[in-house]
Amino acid sequence: MAHPSRVRVTGPLESFAQGFAAELLRQGYRPKAAVDQVRLLAHLSRWLDSKRLGATDLTTAVLDEFLVARRSQGYVLGLSPKALAPLIGYLRCVGVTVLEPTPTPNATEALLARYRDYLLGTRGLTATSVRGYVDLVRAFVASRVVEDELDWASLRPADVTGFVLIARQNRAIGSAKLLATALRSLLGYVHIEGLIPAPMRDVVPSVAGRRLAGLPRSLEPPDVRRLLASCDRRTGAGRRDFAMLMLLARLGLRAGEVRRLALEDIDWRAGELLVRGKGSCLERLPLPEDVGQALTAYLQRGRPATAQSRTVFVRVRAPHRALSSGGVTQAVAAAAARAGLERVSAHRLRHTVATEMVRAGVPLPAVAQVLRHRRLMTTAIYAKVDRERLRLLARPWPGGTT
Repeated sequence: MAHPSRVRVTGPLESFAQGFAAELLRQGYRPKAAVDQVRLLAHLSRWLDSKRLGATDLTTAVLDEFLVARRSQGYVLGLSPKALAPLIGYLRCVGVTVLEPTPTPNATEALLARYRDYLLGTRGLTATSVRGYVDLVRAFVASRVVEDELDWASLRPADVTGFVLIARQNRAIGSAKLLATALRSLLGYVHIEGLIPAPMRDVVPSVAGRRLAGLPRSLEPPDVRRLLASCDRRTGAGRRDFAMLMLLARLGLRAGEVRRLALEDIDWRAGELLVRGKGSCLERLPLPEDVGQALTAYLQRGRPATAQSRTVFVRVRAPHRALSSGGVTQAVAAAAARAGLERVSAHRLRHTVATEMVRAGVPLPAVAQVLRHRRLMTTAIYAKVDRERLRLLARPWPGGTT
């Protein structure tokens, strides 16, 4: 089997080859994948030599030029900036600076950067929430650009309502409500900066949508069993996905809570989990035996020894960094596809936990406690899933049979 240390490297990057190969193996790359990475380094080194450039001449523009040359020579692997990321990361760690052009922010991005700092520093929002707010209001800020400058002096209530009405189209009610909330926040901040004389929060129209109007979508017990059975627990990836699905389907955790679960959050002696929920809220939940067994199987025979994070769940492929919330969601969707089910989201399993609890006669306050809802009204939507009890309350249709 090929070994990355045996790849011949010449040119200005030759001195980095052995260290890069060792680092790849330390991070958990399989030998073949590590060989491909070192061969990419070797090609870059030869190309730099042909251009009479050295390691200190590396910039993003130089790397882009190298990738163009690599494509023109017929290579089929390592053709994107993402492929160079492991190498660039290693070079930076050993002191080689890879310069990136510093873009001059336009008027829109400059204001959004200040707004981002305000949300993070003054308001204390999480980075994820801040990113969502900024993305939602970017189009509105861009609409105020006149001749490369932001024009707030001419802002009128009709501009705000018109933007919301247009942006509301083709959006779900929840997304439209969040857009209105983010826009109110932005207008408050713009007022704080002194760019508008009044906050104008009140001119943002409310998005119509009845609370508790929908019915939470849940899976039936046979479908949950099929979902769990789709994980091949003979493999590390299967043990990981099975453990995540058990946390979602048995405890009703959110995808982000599964992602953030750390090794020290599992209290094996007390049989508890420390759940890092929304708004930096920390709560403890009992650890059921079957969930504990799934976690144990993954930690002992699935989680890579080269994991680079204290989070329980990490990427299957090297580098074995912490798994993202999107990774949790993708694992659920992949399990649903294997089980022959329609697309299933991680949050749908949370709905399933609540639905089954209500059908079993668990009082709503107890359901709210398990789901860690701050308001009982949030849990009240699940009162509608117990159809047998609702039939006792339903009045007969006029003129119909009882």
